[in-house]
Amino acid sequence: MAQSRRTTKIAVAQMKSTNVKEHNLDQVRTITERSKANDAQFIFFPECCDFVGTHREETMRLSEPLTGPLVQQYKQLAREHNVWLSLGGIHESITDATGPEKEVQRIFNTHIVIDNAGELVATYRKLHMFNVVTPEFKFRESDTVQSGATVVAPIESPIGRIGLQICYDVRFPEVSTILRKQGAEILTYPSAFAVSTGRAHWEVLLRARAIENQCFVVAAAQIGFHNKKRESYGHAMVVNPWGTILAEADPTLDLDVVYAELDYDKLDNTRANMPCFDHRRNDVYNLTPLKELRHTNDSSKKEEYRFGSFVIEPETIFYESEHCFAFTNIRCVVPGHVLVTTKRSAARLPDLTPPEISDFFQVVCKVQRAAERLYDATSSTITVQDGPDAGQTVFHVHCHVMPRHVGDFPENDQIYGELNRHDKEPDRPRRPLAEMMTEATRYRMELSRLGL
Repeated sequence: MAQSRRTTKIAVAQMKSTNVKEHNLDQVRTITERSKANDAQFIFFPECCDFVGTHREETMRLSEPLTGPLVQQYKQLAREHNVWLSLGGIHESITDATGPEKEVQRIFNTHIVIDNAGELVATYRKLHMFNVVTPEFKFRESDTVQSGATVVAPIESPIGRIGLQICYDVRFPEVSTILRKQGAEILTYPSAFAVSTGRAHWEVLLRARAIENQCFVVAAAQIGFHNKKRESYGHAMVVNPWGTILAEADPTLDLDVVYAELDYDKLDNTRANMPCFDHRRNDVYNLTPLKELRHTNDSSKKEEYRFGSFVIEPETIFYESEHCFAFTNIRCVVPGHVLVTTKRSAARLPDLTPPEISDFFQVVCKVQRAAERLYDATSSTITVQDGPDAGQTVFHVHCHVMPRHVGDFPENDQIYGELNRHDKEPDRPRRPLAEMMTEATRYRMELSRLGL
């Protein structure tokens, strides 16, 4: 009899990674083979399933891009065994050309999902960096890893809609709530949890995220001493929407696999009998997610962003608040020149409500901070052309944010003349969309680093 989605079987791994990548890959192979033999169709692996470095330089050296040989081997493994793989927290390296003679390497802690055809179907870069000092240990993840820039909307899979997170993200319930609002049925927290914090908080945090969001929670885990400095708690776990632990790995085993049946009748009954999300006071408090800007096969579900009569490409939008959004510019007076506008089409500042005005200028200040950081500036020209006699050509409230440098114009105030002309000259070409999208990504990352 074909397996129904109402009860679907998953496998969740517990392993001990080291700095020997082939050894870790052998563990992934063993777990995959064992899970397939037990009829699991989806296998969850922990953070650092690729490796755990002994120091920063080694971590940078061992990291690979998602096009590298290790991910290719993961893809082959998924194809060979006809299974889906969640590989939580691999070290993704990205090399950016920043000048003719210099390249800067960045590392992300990246959760990927590979389908049974060996295709990479989802990528999530860890949002929250584990920078802590406790009586037992100190750790600064941000010394090596750069934080991600956005929440990734839940992905469709044979076992349900999955919201992707990583380890320390479990302490930030706002993101899990956003994922539930976006349709998540499963929340994942692949982890390499520290032992002292694991003893105190691992189980209670996982159960809390399951209960408050009425989702299954899946948490693959690292265990044991990876090197002399680093030890992980283990206790890989699956929790149901009522907070009941369905499966937990043996804390004495360096390699273990646990299995769980995800009962969707239980999920449906929990949500129907205690409809917490129907009872949320969105008139009093609300979580507005940064829009998922990735490609979706269902184009009818894309929200349309308008600036006057212009439709703004979602990929060029780098910040969104309750009433406003910020986006990159088709023609720039200076590098880094971006726009902030309101979601509601209002022609002039006095047409805005007090909450809209407050939100508008708060967003402008946040974007200004990011622009000055990105473009190494200590000053900015912030201007609203409010009305036609002030140079307004798009009659939708907006603000120009332009980072400034010494000598960028022969006369400082010349910028206003350039601003008045920059979008009126037909021979001045617009920027390629790819360039605008790349700049938007940089702004998102900088805003994330600033905690804005």
